[in-house]
Amino acid sequence: MLTKRSVLPGFGLTLGLSLTWLSILILLPLACLFLKTAELGFSEFVETVTSGRTLHALSVSFGIAFAAALVNLVAGVVVVWALTRYDFPGRRLFDAIVDIPFALPTAVAGIALSTLFGATGWLGGPLAALGIKVAFTPLGIFVAMIFIGIPFVVRTVQPVLADLEPELEEAASSLGARRWQVITRVILPSLTPAILTGFALAFARAVGEYGSVIFIAGNLPNVSEIAPLLIVIRLSEFRYADATAIAVVMLVAAFLIIFVINRIQRWAQTRGAASY
Repeated sequence: MLTKRSVLPGFGLTLGLSLTWLSILILLPLACLFLKTAELGFSEFVETVTSGRTLHALSVSFGIAFAAALVNLVAGVVVVWALTRYDFPGRRLFDAIVDIPFALPTAVAGIALSTLFGATGWLGGPLAALGIKVAFTPLGIFVAMIFIGIPFVVRTVQPVLADLEPELEEAASSLGARRWQVITRVILPSLTPAILTGFALAFARAVGEYGSVIFIAGNLPNVSEIAPLLIVIRLSEFRYADATAIAVVMLVAAFLIIFVINRIQRWAQTRGAASY
């Protein structure tokens, strides 16, 4: 009896390797995280994750990360539009500068930002004269999260906008569409999935960011303390189960938020395909 050969040879081997690496690198560490948390009783778990300090740290991490991702969404699209649609002196250099947060060590980024926005820094000094303190406040966390998140939006949206033919815009304009109609009905529907992907990546990076934030945050409990720092503090106190409990809450919350964003992205893709 002849067996039907797969069109893609080596499917079984590649699938097995993929599942093995997925299990070793992702599923096994996550399972250990939940197992360690299970050492706490239910009441102890609830008490740990609902303490005032923990809730405030989680609200700072998720709230500021979400706000920073929104700013990165708008700023990233503007930067992509300038880099893609216009030709100006230094464009290639500006395009390369966008990748600096990718390559820069997070500790170096944190030191640079805290120096720049400190009370005597180039930007912190003038802002302090206006009564705006950035370094060692939640506003400093916001600035750091914007800095490390904007490349995700730019690099996700840029290739999509580059492949979007300008002839579509010209055709819409020739049919009588105004500029804002071209943007809202031609350009944005094509960019929405990529924009949402960039937003999700920037948000996920900001939520888990540690190195660049702790230098500029001030790290004051119930003021500017982020959840990753609280996890490190619990580990230094040898309260491993408490640390993993906070990590589990962060993991579940981040997963749910990104899942919702992905569903919205899928809906946008389906709607865009139907419109064509």
